[in-house]
Amino acid sequence: MPVSSKDVIPLSQARSRLSDIADEVKTGAEKIITKNGESYVALIDAARLDYYHRLERERIHLLLLEDAEKGLNDIAEGKVTDARRTLRRLRAKRKTA
Repeated sequence: MPVSSKDVIPLSQARSRLSDIADEVKTGAEKIITKNGESYVALIDAARLDYYHRLERERIHLLLLEDAEKGLNDIAEGKVTDARRTLRRLRAKRKTA
């Protein structure tokens, strides 16, 4: 949902009209509150915030699945090394450095 200029409110005005602004947000508007002429915070409906959080969790899960798929592809292609051998090599390299 695009934010229009009427949805951008100075903090001083938001303080005095918070109840009215909250009612507008509850009906679907999103408000940007500014401080010293710059974006400061956004006011959105709590249900919409929950929805945004669910979307973010789903995105994280998709990224994890992509990483797992890449790892399985590496295994299938033989692009693997033994972890213990690699750790020993790294430790030895540190000692000589």
